[in-house]
Amino acid sequence: MNSLRFFFVLIPLQEPNVGLVLSAAVCLAVVGVIFWASRPKSKSGLPLPPSPPTWRLQGHVLPTRKPFLTIAGWIDEYAPLITIRLKFERIVIIGRYKAAVEIMENQGKFLADRPPMIAAGELFSGGMSIAFIPFVDRFRRMRRALHSHLQPKAAEAYQPLQMSHAKDIVLGVLDNPHNLRHHVITYAATTIMKIAYGKNTLTSATDPEVIEMHQIVRMATGIMRPGAYLVESIPWLKHLPWYGRDLKLGFERSKKLNLDQLNRVKEQMHSDVDIGPSFTKYMLENSQSYGLAETEMAFLGGAFFGAGSDTTSMSICTVLMAAACFPEEQAKVQAELDAVIGRHRAPTFADKESLPRLRAFISEALRWRPVASGGLAHRTTKDVVWDNYCIPAGTTVFGNHWSISRDPDVYPEPYAFKPQRWIDDEGGLRDDLKFFVYGFGRRVCPGQHVADRSVFIITLLILWAYKLTLDPTKPLEDMGFMAGSMPDVLPCTFEFEKRIPETELRSMMQHYPEVA
Repeated sequence: MNSLRFFFVLIPLQEPNVGLVLSAAVCLAVVGVIFWASRPKSKSGLPLPPSPPTWRLQGHVLPTRKPFLTIAGWIDEYAPLITIRLKFERIVIIGRYKAAVEIMENQGKFLADRPPMIAAGELFSGGMSIAFIPFVDRFRRMRRALHSHLQPKAAEAYQPLQMSHAKDIVLGVLDNPHNLRHHVITYAATTIMKIAYGKNTLTSATDPEVIEMHQIVRMATGIMRPGAYLVESIPWLKHLPWYGRDLKLGFERSKKLNLDQLNRVKEQMHSDVDIGPSFTKYMLENSQSYGLAETEMAFLGGAFFGAGSDTTSMSICTVLMAAACFPEEQAKVQAELDAVIGRHRAPTFADKESLPRLRAFISEALRWRPVASGGLAHRTTKDVVWDNYCIPAGTTVFGNHWSISRDPDVYPEPYAFKPQRWIDDEGGLRDDLKFFVYGFGRRVCPGQHVADRSVFIITLLILWAYKLTLDPTKPLEDMGFMAGSMPDVLPCTFEFEKRIPETELRSMMQHYPEVA
C-alpha cells in the first residue's frame, strides 16, 4: 500500500501529463460506475427511447431560455419520446399526443409519483408543497382535501364570485387601459384569496402579501430549472449546514406567510364576525376528517394562491394576446357574441353553451402558447412499456406541452392559429380533441375547473366589451407568458377600442352580479 501511494505521489513530479491523464481516467471511471449503478434498469430487456447524441460528460445541455424549442427539435428528429441525460440522471421526454395519452393518461397510476426534488421539495418547501410531494400518504390526504373544494360541482359555486371580480377588469380597462397586468393579477389574487381564506376586502396586485406570494412562486420556478442546484446531483450536500441557505430562508418565509393566513382565519372563527365560507375555514372545522396537521393545512391554503394566481393570470393574458395577434379570428368570435348576446346586456356563464367559437378560440390560444411549456416532472413506479420501448421504474418523465401541441397528426398545420380545428361539422365544440393544459393523469392540477371558468368569463367580458389590437410601435414577444411565472412587464402592449358606449358599459357593469 505504501508503494502504491508512493507511485501516485511520484508520477506528478516526474510526468505531470501522465499523472493528469491517469487522474482524469480514474475520475471518469468512477463517474461511469456511479452512473451505471444508479440508473434505472428495465426488467423487460426493451431499450429506452432513443437519445440525441452528446459528447459532453454532463450529458445534454438545455438552454436556460426556451429549452422547449431545443427539445422540440430532438422530438422531430428522433422519436415521439426521447431520452436525455442530465449529469447522472436519464430523463424521458414525451412529445407527441398519442404517446402522452397512452403513457401519461392510460398508465397514469404508474406515473403519479414525483422524482426526488431536494432543492424545491425538501429545502425550499419542507416536504409540504403538494406540487413537489411524492405519491405518498401526505399527498393523498392533501389531494382529497383539495377535491372537496375544487371538483366541478364545487367549482361551479364560485361562478358568481368570478363574475363579480371579472367585471372589475372591464371597468379597470376603462379607467386605465395601459395597466392590464395590474387588473388581471388583482382579479386572480382577489378570487383566490376569497376562495382560500374568505378574505372579503378587495385584494390588489400591489398588496404586500400578494407581492410576497408572487416572489415565492417566482423563486420556486427558478429552483425547478434543471441544473439550478448541485444538490440534485449530489444529495448529501443538503446535510451541510451552510448549503442552500437561500432555500431554507425561502421555506421559513413561505411557512410564516401561510401560517399567518391560517391563524387569521382561526381568529375570525372565534370572533362574532361572520366570515363566510372558505377552504381554510372548512379545513379547520374538518381537520380530523382529512388527518392534516395545521402546517399541512396552511401550505395547502398557500397552494391555492401559488398554483392558481400566476397560472390563471398568464392564461388570461395569453388568450387576450392571441385575440390581438389574430384580428380575423377575434372578429369571428365577436360576431358570435353579437349574434348570441348582442350589445345591450352583459354576458354571463349562462351563455357558455351557446358560444362554441369563443370556447374554441380559448382552447386554440392555450395550445398555441402553452403556459406550462415543458411540463412538470413525473416519476415511474413501475416499468412502462410503449411501442417497443421501456421506461424503467424510477425514471423521471416529462410530458412536453410545447411538442405535444405541435403534433401534426393531431393538430394539422400545428404552427398556424386555427380555432376552427376545435369545431365539429355541426358547429359545436369537438369532444374528441383536447390539450393537456393542466397536466396529466393523477397529477393534473386540481384547480383546473376553477381556472377554466376564470379564463372563460374574463375572455367573454373583454371581447364582448372591447376590440383588442397591439400597439405597433411597441415590441411583441409572443412567448413571453411561457417562462413559468407572470412577467414584471407584459411582453406586448394592448390597445382597447370600446365596442359599447362608455356610459352604457359602465351602467351594465354596475348592475352586474356582485358578491361580497
